[in-house]
Amino acid sequence: MEFQTLVLTHFIVTLVVVVVQPGNGAGFVERKGTQFILNGKPHYVNGFNSYWLMNLASDQSTRSKVTSTFQQASQNGLNLGRTWAFNEGFLQTSPGSYDENAFKGLDFVVSEGKKYGVQLILSLVNNWKEFGGKYKYVQWAKERGQNVIYDGDFFTHPVVKEYYKNHVKTVLTRKNTINGILYKDDQTIFAWELMNEPRLNDSAKSIQNWISEMASYVKSIDDNHLLEIGLEGFYGETKKQFNPDLLLVGTDFISNNQIPQIDFATIHLYPDQWLLSSNETTHSAFVDKWIQDHIQDANNVLGKPIIVAEFGKSSKSPGYSIDKRDDYYKKVYNIISTSATSGGSCAGGIFWQLLSPGMDSYGDGYEIILENSPSTAQIIKQQSTKISNIKL
Repeated sequence: MEFQTLVLTHFIVTLVVVVVQPGNGAGFVERKGTQFILNGKPHYVNGFNSYWLMNLASDQSTRSKVTSTFQQASQNGLNLGRTWAFNEGFLQTSPGSYDENAFKGLDFVVSEGKKYGVQLILSLVNNWKEFGGKYKYVQWAKERGQNVIYDGDFFTHPVVKEYYKNHVKTVLTRKNTINGILYKDDQTIFAWELMNEPRLNDSAKSIQNWISEMASYVKSIDDNHLLEIGLEGFYGETKKQFNPDLLLVGTDFISNNQIPQIDFATIHLYPDQWLLSSNETTHSAFVDKWIQDHIQDANNVLGKPIIVAEFGKSSKSPGYSIDKRDDYYKKVYNIISTSATSGGSCAGGIFWQLLSPGMDSYGDGYEIILENSPSTAQIIKQQSTKISNIKL
């Protein structure tokens, strides 16, 4: 998600099997064709976004909020969390320099995930200015005398790319100070995400090349974990008619995800942001079509699993009510479940976002506090039960 007010078609389908070597305990998640596999069985996820976990975990006075969030998640059957493994200026204070206390916060997050049975998708950089992102990387290069002009140089300038690779290597080879496990060997981590919502309006080729280069780099360090890009799902020029308002953002759901080192696809879902002039009926139709179109392409073109990695209903939307939010969650979950129970490619969803009580400053309208939202919590728990009972 982009933060604005927070404090903050026809291809030959080849069956590809990606094997992530299992270790002791739960094992690493594998990918076989359009299915996730864990310990030899199809694996499905129901998850939450909590981008702020590392920040609060790095402060002893707020660390309890992190534990509370994992407790809530576990009690409602949530088995996957997505969070940031970046924060330029906070975690990475300058290229290659890190605040150890912030890193210990991330250690705690991973450790708590393991404790409560919640695997994690860790995102490695932001497209947006919040938490530093590609803008900060380019700024660092400019301050050090590099000839960079705008934030798009993040994807092409060799020095900036080296900054990013250094961050990737630092995170993946980090030894957790709590459990002593290298991140690249930790089964609590479900997958790495190259970037949260990459966009570059003027060059689709630049992003394609960047994804290819960085995906290969990640896999050269860590062949244990799955890898995804962090895409919102926008198509390229040849299928722009499927995008909201024909929007082009420099990514291509098809070609980006066809890169061999990318293990699964993601989409995000924000009709209230992308279709500002439309009504509830239009939004509802868009939800159906956006998810179904991408599931179909994951099934028939990519031959890879897909996750709805961000979705939610904002309380700031006109006409909002809890009943409408609950109906929205039911709709998204139903589409996911229909695909999963029929052996399709959609393996789960991750709602935006889960907070603990007393975190009002982190509210963006989409937040869910499970103990304060009994009807929505019940829907989430029912989905967790449903996907955990899938037998194929």
